[in-house]
Amino acid sequence: MLSVVGSPYDTLEEVIGLREEGQGSLKEFGVSYRELPLTETGTINWQGLESGITERTRLVLIQRSCGYSWRPSLSIADIEQIVKIVKRQNPETVCFVDNCYGEFIEDREPMAVGADLMAGSLIKNPGGTIVMAGGYVAGRADLVEAASCRLTAPGIGSSGGATFEQNRLLFQGLFLAPQMVGEAMKGNHLMAYVFDRLGYPVNPLPLEKRRDVIQAVKLGSPERLIAFCRAIQQFSPVGSYLDPVPAPMPGYESQLVMAGGTFIDGSTSEFSADGPLREPYVVFCQGGTHWTHVAIALEAVIEAVGFFEVGS
Repeated sequence: MLSVVGSPYDTLEEVIGLREEGQGSLKEFGVSYRELPLTETGTINWQGLESGITERTRLVLIQRSCGYSWRPSLSIADIEQIVKIVKRQNPETVCFVDNCYGEFIEDREPMAVGADLMAGSLIKNPGGTIVMAGGYVAGRADLVEAASCRLTAPGIGSSGGATFEQNRLLFQGLFLAPQMVGEAMKGNHLMAYVFDRLGYPVNPLPLEKRRDVIQAVKLGSPERLIAFCRAIQQFSPVGSYLDPVPAPMPGYESQLVMAGGTFIDGSTSEFSADGPLREPYVVFCQGGTHWTHVAIALEAVIEAVGFFEVGS
């Protein structure tokens, strides 16, 4: 049995088997699923968690980042408390953390507070904007090996390797990562401050302690969301001539509009913005290798979104 603490990404619903069939989901492998709903304010239901684990609960998935939802991302202190409550009810339950977007935000990672396993993307925070592909799994040796066997083949596991002949980039990117995350946090603070002053709801608030590299702004209309992403794309170092348009994305419920003029395709560490075309039309900004780049792009964003303010 798999239990989830926090709202899953849209794509996780496909993995679990909540939307599609015949694609090798966990449900088709006999894995059942329960989710502990968040409170009305988007925080962990601590009272429900106290009695939510059973002897059949094999794994608890803890999603650190907010994903495409308007809620606070989890802090390391939150994760520590979740793990303690889970282990108190069933010490054999594996606590797995989706650590994506949260690396190097605080001075500790989930493994330091009792998590058994964590994973994330190497084209996000820990890749330092130069790793071209891949992800990482870290934690208890037997669990890491089990994950490796799932990735490669039973009996081969981590012996198969998966470094894409980019070891130098992996280690150099890890060295650069804290600096890149620091710049992204500066840019996020600036984005939050400016749009808060303009009267838009922002998450997190300008002076709130950061829990990941995502800054959300509630824009309230599809026109503003598209205009926002177009302005970011126009001030991107790659593909600035491209025009982001809403389109379906495999694994997601709603159409998405994405600005991602980054050197590494799919990276959100270099500065990107995207959001689903559904109410309340929230844009999610990530990354930024230089806060000054964010500031320049922000000037264009304000002008683009302001045009629709006048017309609305």
